[in-house]
Amino acid sequence: MRPLPRRFRPRGEDAFRARSFRGTRYFRSRQRHDDLTIAIERFPGPEDVPARSFVLVHGIGVSSRYFRPLARELAKRGRVYLVDLPGYGAAPDPRRDVTLADHAAVLAGFLRESRLENPVLVGHSMGAQVVSVLAERHPDVSDRIVALAPTLPPESRSTWRAIGTLLRDGTREPFRVIVIAVTDYLVRCGLPYLWRQLPHLIGDRLEDRIPKHAAPTLVITGHIDPVVPVEWGRMLAERGPTTRFVQVRGPHVIMHTDPVTIARHIAGFTEAG
Repeated sequence: MRPLPRRFRPRGEDAFRARSFRGTRYFRSRQRHDDLTIAIERFPGPEDVPARSFVLVHGIGVSSRYFRPLARELAKRGRVYLVDLPGYGAAPDPRRDVTLADHAAVLAGFLRESRLENPVLVGHSMGAQVVSVLAERHPDVSDRIVALAPTLPPESRSTWRAIGTLLRDGTREPFRVIVIAVTDYLVRCGLPYLWRQLPHLIGDRLEDRIPKHAAPTLVITGHIDPVVPVEWGRMLAERGPTTRFVQVRGPHVIMHTDPVTIARHIAGFTEAG
C-alpha cells in the first residue's frame, strides 16, 4: 500500500453509528477526500474467520442500500463495506461535476486510509465502471475485481436508449427494488445530478480497460437483464486475460434478487488461486 494521503480526512471508527438490517448489525459513517464526501456502511464479519474484506460500489442514481441483502451474506465470510459515492444516498451533493476517475480516486483514498489489505472490490453497473477505473489507475489497492451487470453495450450508449433499457428492466425487478430505485433517483440523488452523471457512464469504454486489469476479474450477468445482455457480458469477460464469466438467473439488480447465489460466486472467485 502507498503512504496515506494527507488530504484524506477520516472520522475514524468511533464515528460509525450502529444500525440493524434484518437482525444483522452494521455501522454507518462518512469520510471526506478533498471536496468529495462518501458515506460508508460497515458490516462486521465473523471474528473467528480470518477472511478478506469486501467493498461494494453501487450504480448510477441509486445508493448502496440495494446491496444490503448481499452484504448480509458476505458478512458470513468477512467484513463488508458499502460505499455511497459522492452525491448518492447518504453522501452529500458535491455541487460540481464528478467523473468516474473522481469516484475512483475517493474510493482509493478510503481504501488506503482504512488499511484494507487487498479487499475484493464489487461494483454493480456504473459501480463496475468505477472499480475498473480504480483497478487501472490504482492497481495497488486490490487484487480481485467483481463486475456485476457491468456496463451498457455500445449500441445502447445514448441517453434515451440507456433510459429505455432501465425502464424495461423495471418491469422485471421485484417491487422492493423499484421502491429503492425511485426514491434514490428522485429524492436521495436527484434528477439534476443524475443527468450530469449519465454522460460519464455512456461515454465510458469498459471493454478497453478490462484487458489492462492486473487483478483477476469476475463478470456476472443476469439471464433476463436488458441493460447488460448475457452475450455482451460474455464478450467483456473474453477480453481480459484473467477474467471469468458467470451467468445467473435474474434481471439487472442480481445481487438483490439472489444474494445467496451471488455471494457464493464471489466467495468461490475470492478463494480461487
